[in-house]
Amino acid sequence: MQSHLEQTLLNKITDLPTLLNKVKDWKSEGKKIVFTNGVFDLLHLGHITYMAKAAELGDKLIIGLNSDASVKRLKGENRPVNDQSNRAALLATMYFIDAVVVFEEDTPLNLITQIMPDILVKGADYSVENIAGAKEVLANGGEVKTITLVEGHSSTNIINKIKSQMA
Repeated sequence: MQSHLEQTLLNKITDLPTLLNKVKDWKSEGKKIVFTNGVFDLLHLGHITYMAKAAELGDKLIIGLNSDASVKRLKGENRPVNDQSNRAALLATMYFIDAVVVFEEDTPLNLITQIMPDILVKGADYSVENIAGAKEVLANGGEVKTITLVEGHSSTNIINKIKSQMA
């Protein structure tokens, strides 16, 4: 017998083929699909606020999560602190997230072009022309939006604070 938590994780953490079937169903129901992505290593208020604001833009929020190998390439050998299974599980427990899919590439372009969300979201530290998949989503009639980040919150800052306190 599966617990409620196990069932939630099984329903939300998905592979791309399964997700594409869900997306097809959601779109046929007229649901507005929102997509964002990230590492989400040490979850903090900035992450939660960002994702909650993204969720408010549509009906279904999909999170593309960088794989461990992708994070190492992007952020260095000592990252991520939490492995992709833990990061995906933490994201899946949030009520406003409908699906979590891990991707191996350095950018989610492949995911975005296959999902083709109605709204693609990134933090306001990105300009629209620098957002992976923006050109494709816009060409398909979708929107690209940026969300202002909560000042002073980042996983890197948390890691550096811990390191300085241990020194």
